[in-house]
Amino acid sequence: MRRLSAKKSLVDAWRDLEKKAVELQDMSVLAVDEEDRALEDELQLELKKLRTQFEELESQQLLVGEYDARNAMLALHAGAGGTESQDWADMLLRMYLRWAERRGFAAEVLDVSPAEEAGIKSAIVEITGDYTYGYLKGEHGVHRLVRLSPFDSDHARHTSFVLVEVLPEAEAAVDIAIAPDELQVDTFRSSGPGGQHMQKTSSAVRITHLPTGLVVVCQGERSQHQNKEAALKILYSRLLELDRKKKENERARIKGERILAGWGNQIRSYVLHPYKMVKDLRTDYEVHNPEAVLDGELDGFINAYLRSQIGK
Repeated sequence: MRRLSAKKSLVDAWRDLEKKAVELQDMSVLAVDEEDRALEDELQLELKKLRTQFEELESQQLLVGEYDARNAMLALHAGAGGTESQDWADMLLRMYLRWAERRGFAAEVLDVSPAEEAGIKSAIVEITGDYTYGYLKGEHGVHRLVRLSPFDSDHARHTSFVLVEVLPEAEAAVDIAIAPDELQVDTFRSSGPGGQHMQKTSSAVRITHLPTGLVVVCQGERSQHQNKEAALKILYSRLLELDRKKKENERARIKGERILAGWGNQIRSYVLHPYKMVKDLRTDYEVHNPEAVLDGELDGFINAYLRSQIGK
């Protein structure tokens, strides 16, 4: 039923676009016949909006992966560099939350590990909406920031790194079968901020999947039950991603491809000094307004990545 609903919404969107195109065509004929400059200017603006809608729908046709239609789990991990990288992780967290807000997607921070001085050590965000995993999967990799450090008294230039993981949300009853004895659940007191309540109760949860050794820790919520639910959701997504990577590696082995992974897989550079530019190293797509990108304007990078995957 969900797939049927998604297909219906997509068809309705294309039909609505077709209707708007016909209306604009009729109005353009009228504007030319009557030499109405004001109407022509208005039509140019509407045409620009129509082109943007068309490009968005066209990009959606590229989302044909097995899990592209699903919700996304976004995990951010600050790299080496202490406060610099932790602040950069916090900036990226805000960027993705702003992107979700711009697109009308729901975003919930399931867990966050605050840093001592500034920023965050890590965070996990669930982003809910049609094709959110398909749109965000190209964000997976290392993001590099170059700027004058606000934490350095000499205002020296620093380079910081953050690893972004993008996981498809798993459907527990369909994708993954876990026996109760495969899970080890431990509770402990949260070490993060949150006042007396978090210090007195063992609300934080650690779940270990014994067959794989995967460990998920969640302490972002006030109750143990909420943390356990969030941790299980993250664990299912990590297990699904593990299975997806195994299949991808097997396909690559058969085709003789080499898959890059880990910290060496730098995908994008954000430069704030000595010049301003954000450049994707896979597609060469770049913009010279990093402030807008960090405020959530990511669609240009997302669309460029999706188009670069055609035929791969």
